[in-house]
This record gives sequence, structure tokens and C-alpha cells, in this order.
Amino acid sequence: MTALLEFKQKIKNLYGQYEIYILPVMKFVLALVYFIWINANMGYMSQLDNIFVILILALICSILPPSVTIFCGFVLMVGHCYALGIEVAAFMLVLILFMMILFLRFSAGMNIVLVFTPLSFGFNVPALLPIGAGLLSSPLSALPAGCGVIVYYFIRFLRQQSKVLQNPDVVITEKLKLMADGIVQNWAMWVTVIAFVLVVLLVNLIRTRAFDYAWRIAIVAGGVTYVLIILAGGFFFNVSINMVLLLIYAVVSVVVGIILEFFVFGGDYSRTERLEYEDDEYYYYVKAVPKASVATTERSIKKINAEPIREEKKAEEQVVSYANPIFHGDEKIVEKAVEEAGTVAQKPEMEDVDFEKKLEESLKDL
Repeated sequence: MTALLEFKQKIKNLYGQYEIYILPVMKFVLALVYFIWINANMGYMSQLDNIFVILILALICSILPPSVTIFCGFVLMVGHCYALGIEVAAFMLVLILFMMILFLRFSAGMNIVLVFTPLSFGFNVPALLPIGAGLLSSPLSALPAGCGVIVYYFIRFLRQQSKVLQNPDVVITEKLKLMADGIVQNWAMWVTVIAFVLVVLLVNLIRTRAFDYAWRIAIVAGGVTYVLIILAGGFFFNVSINMVLLLIYAVVSVVVGIILEFFVFGGDYSRTERLEYEDDEYYYYVKAVPKASVATTERSIKKINAEPIREEKKAEEQVVSYANPIFHGDEKIVEKAVEEAGTVAQKPEMEDVDFEKKLEESLKDL
């Protein structure tokens, strides 16, 4: 446990020291993965399904706010829908505007959850998204989470019906009706939307309570609630569900959520303190949970150069040149100084002096 705490502290220190470089890289990677996912599941317009276009868009998103990533994703979706037909692009644009006007404008600052939602389905851990949003964000993050589910299922619907939508023999009204039914009568999508919204609200509600281990209880409760809602929705709306995969993905999401709790929160409930105090108007009951941390020591290695002092020194460093006296008439003084300097230069080194002999002579004199 101590090793994990030290590792966590090192990561925090590293991020705090290089945040200015790490944050743009993370935004670049997120945008790149998101755009690749869009092209992999749509890819109807060859001009947009290009790695260089994706890299340029990801670089732009890395230096701009996260809302730009959402906007660029919407542009890619509308562009690919236009390759299927202008009526498909118009329907997609109306759907995006509908979500932005009715829902996303209330959750500004948390709409990046909409980007993570289809990626959670892509990595087969859909339950992780509502659990993580409930832990790290506010209840309003349920709005972009639900909108992200709608976007994911509509893109999957377009992929399944792409041949019909590209058929020029099918009239526009039939295409519009087909797409409307693909949203309104897609019961699996609505069950998932309900599950995401309820799990986000439940996890956030439990996480903000004052009892011990609230974060871990919220994670487990969120995973169990997600499984129960999906199973109940599949039973009532006759939706086929692979129960084994659902349980496996839910367990993986819970485990990842516990790891996330360790790195983000990591409270040490064994040292919990409860304080009570009052002022003229209120009584205060405070519960203080210290963070689990260890003191990390920084080792500094100093190299000491133990090379011996050179015995032979350059004569230029020992002899001072008095060849150019400043005042006239001081030639004799200069010559005397040169003789003294030569005498000093010829003095033996301290290592050549016989101290024992000198000591014996001094004792004889005494």
C-alpha cells in the first residue's frame, strides 16, 4: 500500500510540474481517438476519412477549449451524413441542435462527457462512464451523458441502414420516417439513456454523503444499478441482452472506478476526525477525512572530484610580469620584485620539506 501511495504522489508531482505540457497532450490524444472512432463507424465521406485531416483537427483541439472537440466531432458527423444524403445530414443537424438547445446549454463546462460516452461503448465499458461522471462531476453531467448515448445509437443505426439511405429510389419522406423511427422506437437506446442518467445521479448522491467509504459504496451501487436497469429494460421492452458480457463489463467498470477513486480521492477513514463548534448564529458539525499519503524523499547525488592537485604548475601562473612599470624611475624596484618573484617560484613544495629534520635542529638549538 505504501508503494502505491508513493507512486500516486509521484504522479501528482509529475503532473503538477509538467501540467502545461501534459494537458495539451491529453487533449490531443482524446480528440484523436474520438475522431478516429467517428471515421471508423461512419466514414462515408472519403475526404474526411483521412488521417491527415484527423491529425490537424486533433492538433487544433489540443490548444483550444474542450468545447472545440465537441464541435469538430459534430462537423465530422454532419459531413459523413451528407455523403449518405442531404436529408440525412439535415436530420443529424436538427438532432444536434435539438440536444444543444434543450440540454447541453445547461451543462456548459461538463459537455466533454458527451465525447467520452461513445468511447466507453467503443471500449466495451459503458457502465464506467456514468460511474466516473458521478464521481468526478456534478449531477448536471447526466445531460451530456444521455445525449452521448443518443449520438452513439444513432450513428450505429446509420451504419446498419446506410444502404437504404443511399438508395436513390427511396423517397425522402420514407428516409426521414426511417430515421425518426430509429430514434423514437429504439428501446435499447432509451433504456441505456435511463440507466446512464439514474446511475450518474445515484453515484453523485452517495458520493457526496458524509458516511465512511462513500466513494466506494457509490461505485458498487452504480455498477449494480446499471446492471439491474439494463436487465429490467430488456425484460419489459423485449430487448436481447447478453447477460454474461453485461456482468463482465460491469465488474470491469467497478474495478476501474475503484482505481479512479484511489488516485482522485484516496481518503484515510481510519484517521477520521469529527469537530463541533459554534458561533452566534450556527452550530457546526464537521467531519474531516485526511487524505492517504506518505512522505516521499528526494535523493540528490553529489559527485566529489577527488583528483590530486597537480604538482607541476605553469610558470605563467606563478610569475608576475613587471616588464612595463607604470612610473619612470622605478626600474630598480621592478628588478627587485622580479628577483623576489623568481625566488618564490623556486621555493620547494610543501611535500619536499623534511619536517623531522627541522624539528631536530630546533630542539638542538633549545
